[in-house]
Amino acid sequence: MTTDPCGCDAPGRTALTKEHALERLLARVEPVGGTETVSIAEGLGRVLAEPVKSTIDVPAWDNSAMDGYAIRHADLAAAGGRLRVAQRIPAGSTGSALEPGTAARIFTGAPVPEGCDTVVVQEICEASGDWVQVPLDCRTDANIRRLGEDIRAGAEVIAAGTRLAPQHLGLAASVGAARIRVRRRLRVAVFSSGDELVMPCEALGPGQIYNSNRFMLFGLLEQLGCELVDLGIVEDSLAATEEALLRGAAQADLIVGSGGVSVGEEDHIKTALERVGTLELWTIAIRPGKPLAFGRIGTTPFIGNPGNPVSLFVTFCLFGIPVIRRQQGIAGDLRPLSLRIRAGFDWPRPDKRREFHRARIQIGEDGAQELTVFPSRSSAVLSSVAWADGLVEIPEKQVIHKGDLVDFIPFRGLFG
Repeated sequence: MTTDPCGCDAPGRTALTKEHALERLLARVEPVGGTETVSIAEGLGRVLAEPVKSTIDVPAWDNSAMDGYAIRHADLAAAGGRLRVAQRIPAGSTGSALEPGTAARIFTGAPVPEGCDTVVVQEICEASGDWVQVPLDCRTDANIRRLGEDIRAGAEVIAAGTRLAPQHLGLAASVGAARIRVRRRLRVAVFSSGDELVMPCEALGPGQIYNSNRFMLFGLLEQLGCELVDLGIVEDSLAATEEALLRGAAQADLIVGSGGVSVGEEDHIKTALERVGTLELWTIAIRPGKPLAFGRIGTTPFIGNPGNPVSLFVTFCLFGIPVIRRQQGIAGDLRPLSLRIRAGFDWPRPDKRREFHRARIQIGEDGAQELTVFPSRSSAVLSSVAWADGLVEIPEKQVIHKGDLVDFIPFRGLFG
């Protein structure tokens, strides 16, 4: 790949910044086609293909916001606040019109009776037999939820492109939407490169390691709601790598690999991708995770992550997740959520590349949140990722002093 006709970076050129790389990646993928209709009980984690609109007003009638007494406020002065309780209206029932000088015992959610303009909470009333004493200074129009004050019939309540959380399912149910139109699940083919890799159920031989990346990627993709296509472990050969890429392109919407993206004699991703497809991005100026291969085989995108487990986790969180969310048709800002939190550490020797170090939130001596960092910077220490709450972003060549505000990407915000 010696030319760059589409503005992509050829290997050997200056590494891209995180922002530039993500911008390019997102510009090169589109939402997949295909939708299906599912019940709202099956909707968790799915992406809406069509907005949910309400066919009803919510509330559908004026109703009581509290347990108490429904009254006509104008009756209070003449009666000295003492009213006869003429009816009882629990939720699910409908009362009759208020007779002059009477009150209705009413419960939360019940329709207020005709003529009622105020609900007085039970805690400030004094009930005695069939009578209730209501304070004269109670506010008129209090504690009534009016018809349609939450949602009007015909209104859009959930926008297309929303990944459905539990609260969205409840909202859809509240307007009577029993079935919803969603995008089909994204199919992602996954493989791991390396002759040294074995499965956890096997005995380790000389020079072998367990394939932790496979299970980490599977877990990440399942949390994102993807369908998995398992391409297994790919041996370190050009022919095997080409065959895996072609198999993935035939079966999936996206191919994700781990390992084989460096420039060693046993790293075949670059050459294989150039032979059976196109290579569009190669290096990013971050640590860990500098080598990141992006290209396509036919129309199927490919993301090749580093083999070191921490590097893979970082690059997938920063770039893989936004790409997948884009292909899933999720609307809005696809960048990982970032928070400003106080550093509880010093960073006196910054790198020339942007660093994403594993960090944990703790409470400082003054009771405020601050970050502590894992002691090792190695990209092979997978325990650091399990220890951490997220990634602290340390700008290029910038010294960090304890107490400085820094950018923090929480792991819990990656899948929303």
